[in-house]
Amino acid sequence: MLHIVVCIKQVPDSREIRIDPKNNTLIRQGVPSIVNFYDMHGLEEALRIKDEQGARITVVTMGPPPAEKGLKECISLGADDAVLVTDRGFAGADTLATSYVVARTIRKIAETWGPVDIVFCGKQTLDGDTGQVGPGVACRLDLEQLTYVNKVASVDEKRRKVRVHRLLEDGIEVVETSMPVLITALKELNKVRRASLPGMIRAARYKPTVWTTADFPDLEKAKIGLKGSPTIVAKTWVPEVKAVKTHMIAFDTPEAAAAQLADQLMTKEMQTLLDWSS
Repeated sequence: MLHIVVCIKQVPDSREIRIDPKNNTLIRQGVPSIVNFYDMHGLEEALRIKDEQGARITVVTMGPPPAEKGLKECISLGADDAVLVTDRGFAGADTLATSYVVARTIRKIAETWGPVDIVFCGKQTLDGDTGQVGPGVACRLDLEQLTYVNKVASVDEKRRKVRVHRLLEDGIEVVETSMPVLITALKELNKVRRASLPGMIRAARYKPTVWTTADFPDLEKAKIGLKGSPTIVAKTWVPEVKAVKTHMIAFDTPEAAAAQLADQLMTKEMQTLLDWSS
């Protein structure tokens, strides 16, 4: 049976994000968290593979204790096991330090529950928006990597092959490679399902496996957390909200309103042309 690992991250709801002007970091206190939606598409694809041919799905996240909520959401959808990697020593990690810890976690998952065939990640997270962690994990584990995937065409367990479609700027690339493989998911990959009642009941009772730095005795402390993060945020700012002038058009018929709108647009266009020529 295939063993699939899905990497997720709890991120602040993008509609509520604020920046601390003093230290240039995200203000997370009081901001609701959600599972990064690209990661949810990776989970959905893992669940589809499980439905079609059978698979064991282990979900993993690195974060503070409240990230357990996101893992339980994945369990409610059909994941089999969940691992929370949490420790003050991991705090402040950039993508380099994060990929190091996640890679070590996947290696430990393989030692605990059996070899890993496929790793799913979202193409990027809503808070960092870098797209670096997935490829970083693949490099550290020496996995084949398929990024920007919008369709998993086939997963052949006997041949140990995976074929996908990659969405590129100039078209679609069809690629086949060998397992083990890491795939980064786009939102176009699928539509995320809703949790079933039995799934929600199981999730409510489920307790994720929790690993701390103590569970990784050979972890290099210089490569984790803030010490292992060479990235420096020099400056952040929030764009100013610009006022937008509006003009209401009220007429008895849609035709009259359309005619008036066309007249106003033409007048504005002519004024723009006059400004350019002067």
